[in-house]
This record gives sequence, structure tokens and C-alpha cells, in this order.
Amino acid sequence: METKLTLRLNDQIIEKAKIYARSHKISLSKMIESYLHSLTNQNEKEKNKFITPFVESLSGVIDLPSGFDYKKEYRDFLDEKYK
Repeated sequence: METKLTLRLNDQIIEKAKIYARSHKISLSKMIESYLHSLTNQNEKEKNKFITPFVESLSGVIDLPSGFDYKKEYRDFLDEKYK
């Protein structure tokens, strides 16, 4: 069942959304419906995630300095490992 919904949005946002929808060959209504669907599904998926007590106990165990670049550190580790 489809129901009509009235929204109040900024004029500029509406125009940009219309242009986006047109360029992707989708109606603005369908685009908004898809967005809302993805938001609500994402919340349902997060609710269904189960974290075991052990994993929960590990949360916050390591204190890293601010600005720590774990990607760089891992890359350096791999470089050293495979020299």
C-alpha cells in the first residue's frame, strides 16, 4: 500500500534532489523511499548484531595516542615482514 506524504524541505535541496533523480532516471518519491528504506534496514541490522560478553570486555582495552595512523603502522609492519 502506498500513502501520500507531504514534506517541507529547503527549496535548493529539492531542486538538487530533482536534478539528481532525473539524472539517475528515478522519481524523487522513489529515491526518498529507497533512502528511508536503507536507513530503517540499517538500524534493524545493527539491532540484530550480537556482541559476545568476551568481545564486549575487550572494548577500550588499548589506549592509542591521538592521531595514531593504524593503516600506516600496519603497512610498515608488512613492509618489514616481507623484506
